[in-house]
Amino acid sequence: MGSNGTGWHAGRGSACGACRLETKGLSVEREGLRILDDVNLQVCCGELTCVIGPNGAGKTTLFEALLGIARCGGSVTFKDAKDGRMRTPRIGYVPQSLNMDRLAPVTVMDLMRASRFGRPVFVPVGAKQKMDVERSLEAVGAEGLANRRIGALSGGEAQRVLLALALRPAPNLLLLDEPASGLDAEGRERFYKIVDGLRRTLDVSVMLITHDFDMVSRYADRVVLLNRKVLEQGSPDSVLGGIAFRELFPSANPPALERSME
Repeated sequence: MGSNGTGWHAGRGSACGACRLETKGLSVEREGLRILDDVNLQVCCGELTCVIGPNGAGKTTLFEALLGIARCGGSVTFKDAKDGRMRTPRIGYVPQSLNMDRLAPVTVMDLMRASRFGRPVFVPVGAKQKMDVERSLEAVGAEGLANRRIGALSGGEAQRVLLALALRPAPNLLLLDEPASGLDAEGRERFYKIVDGLRRTLDVSVMLITHDFDMVSRYADRVVLLNRKVLEQGSPDSVLGGIAFRELFPSANPPALERSME
C-alpha cells in the first residue's frame, strides 16, 4: 500500500514520532453526571497507548469524544510534524465486534468496496479496486478472505477485516475498543502482533482499550489509567506497578513487566 501523505509505507520505514494528538480539559457530562473530567493526554505517532480502568470508568466514552460522537468540553487537536500546524485528526476505529446479519450474502470484498469506494455490491469489481482491497487485507494478515462471506468469518478474521477498513484512508489516530475481547488466546496474540507491527510501520497514533494486563506490559509504549479522570499515565512498569492500579484492581496479579522484543 503506497504512501498517501500520512507517512504510510507498508513493510518499511518507521513513524516519525513527532506527530502528536493532544486533549486538553476533555470532559463529558450526561444527564448531570460527569462521565469524564478534565482528561489531558498526549499521544505520539508510532506509539501504542493502552487505556485501562474499571467498568464504567469512561474508557469508551473517551473514544466517543475523540470520534465526535459524544458532546464534550475541552479540546482535541492533532499536530502534524510536517508543518507544525494543529488540525482535526483523521481517525480509524475498530469496535469490539462486527455487527452484521450473519446470513447476509455479503462478502468481505463487497463490504470493503462499499466502504472504500461507495460502490454498490452489484457493480462488478474492477481489477484496480480488487488489487487495492487484497493488498489492504494482506497488510493485516487477512489475505485470502476477500471472497469469504462476512457471516462465515471467525471472530479473529472479522476483527482483522475491521482493522483493514479502519486503515483506509490512512488515519492519524487508530482507536481500538477491546478489539480482541472475544478471541481465544491464540487469536488475541495474533491480533496484538499485527497491531504492534502496524504502529511500528505506520505514521499513526494507536489507542487501545483493554483489560488484558499481560498484553499491556508486553506491547504498550504508554498506559493511561482512567477512572473518569486520568489517575496515572506513563510506562507500563510505572502504571501497572503503581498504587492507583493496585487500589482499583486489588485482586489483579500484574504480569512480569517484560516488554516484547519481537
